Amino acid sequence: MELKTLALNAFAQNKRAALLIGGAGVAFLGLGLGYKYLRKPEKVVRVGVVSQLLIHPLKSGRAVSVPLAECLQIGLKFGELQDRHWLVVTEQGHMVTGRQQPRLVLLSLTCEDGHVCLSGPDMEELRFPVKQPDNSVIDCRVFGADIQGRDCGEETSRWLIRFLGKEQTFRLVHFEPQMRGRRTEPLLPPFEVAYSDEAPVMLLSEASVQDLSSRLEEDVTVKRFRPSIVISDCEAFAEDSWVDIQIGSVRLQRVKSCGRCIFTTVDPETGVISRKEPLDTLKSYRLCKPSDQHIYQKAPLFGQLLIVKQEGTLQVGDVVYKISR
Repeated sequence: MELKTLALNAFAQNKRAALLIGGAGVAFLGLGLGYKYLRKPEKVVRVGVVSQLLIHPLKSGRAVSVPLAECLQIGLKFGELQDRHWLVVTEQGHMVTGRQQPRLVLLSLTCEDGHVCLSGPDMEELRFPVKQPDNSVIDCRVFGADIQGRDCGEETSRWLIRFLGKEQTFRLVHFEPQMRGRRTEPLLPPFEVAYSDEAPVMLLSEASVQDLSSRLEEDVTVKRFRPSIVISDCEAFAEDSWVDIQIGSVRLQRVKSCGRCIFTTVDPETGVISRKEPLDTLKSYRLCKPSDQHIYQKAPLFGQLLIVKQEGTLQVGDVVYKISR
């Protein structure tokens, strides 16, 4: 075959291939544009207002109310304060919470000028640096999962032992940015937390707390349930139906309801545990449906656990929107 004929055949084959590729590209582009314009637009409905933002720096300790906070995938942050980033542990590294030591709810942990300030009733305030790189890293256990924490020193340990009034040794650890968080629910979307029970953010409405109080002999407050975001201007338990939420630039997604335990019976003002109310009353009307018992067992549901799909800044007074299609 002549060289000219070979060249013409090669050109024809390449032309056909180019047309096929071009056609496929146009078809793909068409499908993409079709998906974009055929997809249902998001429906945005105003459902409430942020009335409080609460950071609990010390797990089981007092909340710090803040006017605004960074909403990060690992939880709320305000300056050097990060939610559930400090933890009391035993000498063996096992977590200690208000379930075992109710008086922990009386402890306040704040940060000022690069120092942690730890205070409690009838205790002199203790100050120590937030960053203590020379201190050892302790391997801890939180709900059966391994996680690390930077030891906060011997003086802090002695302070905790005096406050709790026990012969047992207690230590304080700090979760640092370079440490690996822990996965809490293998069946849920992937996310990590520091020392939180299950999720980085918990949301609860004022109306739900008021509804519960109306059924009790003594009122309870939001403090007892330790949420991150408190919502006003909505009906009781409206938050149960909010799956996707937009607050300012922050996008949140519900992963499950918050199953409540004996910790709700600790009075946040006295540090005394009753082991009765409000848990008994919650069990009388807030149990899950039978099909969800494999998730919640017999725990009553109160508040919603959320993950952060888009980070940003939250402020008290922000409008809360429910997103749907």
